[in-house]
Amino acid sequence: MRILVVEDNSQLVGLLTKALARAGLDVDSASNAAAAEISLKTMRYAAVVLDLGLPDADGLAVLDQMQRRRDQTPVLILSARGGLDDRITGLHKGASDYVVKPFDMDELVARIQTLLRRSPDSKRDALTLGNVSFETESRQAVVAGKLLFLPPREAEVLEVLLKRGGRTVSHEALEGHGRQRRHPHDPRRWLFDGGGEGRPEQARERAMTRGARASSSAPFLASPGCRLPRAGR
Repeated sequence: MRILVVEDNSQLVGLLTKALARAGLDVDSASNAAAAEISLKTMRYAAVVLDLGLPDADGLAVLDQMQRRRDQTPVLILSARGGLDDRITGLHKGASDYVVKPFDMDELVARIQTLLRRSPDSKRDALTLGNVSFETESRQAVVAGKLLFLPPREAEVLEVLLKRGGRTVSHEALEGHGRQRRHPHDPRRWLFDGGGEGRPEQARERAMTRGARASSSAPFLASPGCRLPRAGR
């Protein structure tokens, strides 16, 4: 799991990174609110550790932006603001936990691990193969930790491939999957049924191109038919 630490004290970031790495967690860092916003919009994190005294904005502004985007990533505020009003405000703004500096590192790691157990990521219906993950409910794809924005047709292709777990999927199986939409007004009913842009071959080609740009470690697709490489290959 990957954690975002938003903190302008580089020495503290180093200590946090080492402690979280010992707990088996990967860490990215941002030294200001602007960098945090970029990271949160381009990466999927299991949790955020957020300082409030950032050089370019109040950390609460980061929380506000997350709330506007309906970003449910759990946030632990780590701040020197230890007053009761400060803690209540942070929690009301959407933080899941609040730790006051100075703090005990072991307690902080334990609190983060508790957040991860409650994280929406642990409850999402996701299909995963290697560094590729696809959430069937939100229709979001993540490749090597980065969000991959796919049109509905391409997302449908990726879902089928992940469900087959590296096995080849025939053209006929993809077309049949697209026709399994039961309701005539389902907005995805046309995924593979029409001509032109709806043809599975074109959808697969676009998915392959986007996947290759997002992660050069392995191609998404192979011919004949279509498949994802098995994890580890």
